[in-house]
Amino acid sequence: MQTECTPRLFEFEAVGRRSVVAGFDGGNITSNAGALLLRQVDRGLGLMDRFADCFIDRRDPRYVEHQVATLVGQRIFGLALGYEDLNDHDELRKDPTFAVLAGKLNPELRTNCEALAGKSTLNRLEHTPRRHASKYHKIDCDGARVDALFVALFLDSCERAPREIVLDLDNTDIPLHGKQEGRFFHGYYDEFCYLPLYVFCGRHLLLARQRRANVAGSDGAVGELARIITQIRQRWPRVRIILRADSGFSNETLMGWCEANNVDYVFGLARNRRLEAALVEPLVEAKHLCIISGRPARVFRDFQYRTIDSWSRTRRIVGKAEHTLEGANPRFIVTSLKRTRIAYDARALYEDLYCARGEAENRVGEQFELFADRASSATMQANQLRMWFSAMAYVLVDTLRRVGLRHSQFADAAVATIRLKLLRLGAQVRTSVRRIHFAIASGCPNNIEFELAYLYLQRAFSSA
Repeated sequence: MQTECTPRLFEFEAVGRRSVVAGFDGGNITSNAGALLLRQVDRGLGLMDRFADCFIDRRDPRYVEHQVATLVGQRIFGLALGYEDLNDHDELRKDPTFAVLAGKLNPELRTNCEALAGKSTLNRLEHTPRRHASKYHKIDCDGARVDALFVALFLDSCERAPREIVLDLDNTDIPLHGKQEGRFFHGYYDEFCYLPLYVFCGRHLLLARQRRANVAGSDGAVGELARIITQIRQRWPRVRIILRADSGFSNETLMGWCEANNVDYVFGLARNRRLEAALVEPLVEAKHLCIISGRPARVFRDFQYRTIDSWSRTRRIVGKAEHTLEGANPRFIVTSLKRTRIAYDARALYEDLYCARGEAENRVGEQFELFADRASSATMQANQLRMWFSAMAYVLVDTLRRVGLRHSQFADAAVATIRLKLLRLGAQVRTSVRRIHFAIASGCPNNIEFELAYLYLQRAFSSA
């Protein structure tokens, strides 16, 4: 029988008449209590189970302590909470919050280990230098199923088919500081990097594809979009689809594919002397308005244009003749949308539709907050898997924001803000035979938002 020992107390300077002491006698305490909301999201979406189904597990089930769903769940919940390194999980495996998130409180086959996996086990899941032949790498990821899952999650989030959706394409750089497979020095970014491709629909992530940097920004976009749009139209055959992207995507291959497949587009267009010549008069007018008002002025012009040899047809161009206090700033977009609707006149097309693509850039930035930029593995395949983990963490947090926090101060908050103020909550954990009680501080400043999120998630996923 163990002897109960009085814990050692550390005495500090008194405050008034009261002594100040500290001791390691608080029992089970967690700093991740708010992640219980993420568990609600996971259960509603079935996210971890659906993602785990994308993996091929060749391990002997008689000796498997940690199931694939537990392993990927640990990694995704960890990223959502800000734990980027696998080393963190040697301590997180003992955190009662993570045990609840994984739905596994005790080991099942072995009594000499923790209920959750440590860094070495997770490392074998992520770092896979040899596939289908290695003694220690027996879990493979089916990338095609993962890609389809992102689109399925988006489709499932809508109660009914929308009349029109806008898909945003974007790419960015992921700096590399080692000898990773496929590293390439990109002159524009002035660094060795990868150049991943993203597709979003509003806040919904539909694609996160890791790519080498020695390719054009639109490389592979046609194949990815063909797959995504086919899957969307299988569920929503009548939906109108508009693609939106910067000038890196305004090439004949992509525009021709859109026109052949009943997909509209609005792309930025790099300016040249012929395009600028078409805006001479509007720029004069904009300069005059700027001088009179003392503020930047814009004048729009709608015209037809065709390149000398790279385009197969004439296309509609909208030119923005802007004059600021610093001088002229002409910009152009190319589109397949007709002028028959007021919503698609020159000004609305540029300012209301095209400029809204800035939100896609914000979503890419949030991916980096979830450590999608940690491409430190040696192989492209392992770095792609890391990107998918980060993308699933984004889906978790974004669903919490869209569904649970939509009427709160966090409705448009960044991932880092939600993590800091709502997910990383301290609590004392008291475990009994029938209950695991997370005692969160009664003075928590965001307790109302926590309660609202709980209620909205309960309502949204009650039938799940």
